[in-house]
Amino acid sequence: MKRLLELFVFVAVFNYISASPEVCTNSLIPGAKGDQGETGDEGDLGKVGKNGPAGLPGVPGESGLKGEGGQMGKMGPAGDKGDKGDTGSEGPGGLKGKPGTTCDCGKYRKVVGQLDVNVGKLRNTVKFVKKVLLGLRETEERYYLLVKEPKRFKEASINCKLRGGTLAMPKTSNINSLMAEYISQAGLTGVYIGVQAQSLDMSGTGSYMYADLSPLQAFAAWSQEVELNSTITPATNSSCVELLSTGTWAHVECESTMFFICEFPKSSRRGGGRGTATSAIL
Repeated sequence: MKRLLELFVFVAVFNYISASPEVCTNSLIPGAKGDQGETGDEGDLGKVGKNGPAGLPGVPGESGLKGEGGQMGKMGPAGDKGDKGDTGSEGPGGLKGKPGTTCDCGKYRKVVGQLDVNVGKLRNTVKFVKKVLLGLRETEERYYLLVKEPKRFKEASINCKLRGGTLAMPKTSNINSLMAEYISQAGLTGVYIGVQAQSLDMSGTGSYMYADLSPLQAFAAWSQEVELNSTITPATNSSCVELLSTGTWAHVECESTMFFICEFPKSSRRGGGRGTATSAIL
């Protein structure tokens, strides 16, 4: 039966080939698709490809543990001085000291006496420096220095301020006489003093003030010529004042160059004693 079936198939195939109009060629006709074969072994790794684009950033990780302390750095600059602290409580009293020895007063009296002599000599030396070397004059409250440097009125005022004083202001007849004698002994005829016209009133008369901006008080030593013609005209520019060796005051142009006198207040030491202004004057 099996062989009969094979024969039948063979005859059918032969008849199909014989009946085909196509010309027989040497080309092979592919057969039917076979069954899927078994999966082969895994091949070798291929070459490494190019780097792809960077991916998106990942989620931040958790904070790590705190590390150990590092080494101590260099010392920084000193800070600003702090505020003064509160006064502390009073401490306990100290132990009682040993009794002192008997003082040899005669010995110390000699030392104190010698110190008094030295202090007296020092005072005389200071007076010599003030009156002879510096040529100072003084009253109970002030020193006066004649500056032999020709300057304009404004320059003379600045010079006195730089020395620690002001242009001299004779506010009493005694001080005016002292300064006039000072000028005469120096062989001069007149110097600038700290008096100047500040403004003109409705009648054209000048209003005078001292260098400390205080007005002229009861004392004034104008010469007769000035008293007869006391009106100051703005065109003359004669609004500054000079003290003559005769003790009288006269008008002078502020742009004139003249010597001048400075005055200095006497400073006070600790304990109420009067000191000197020599360092400031120099």
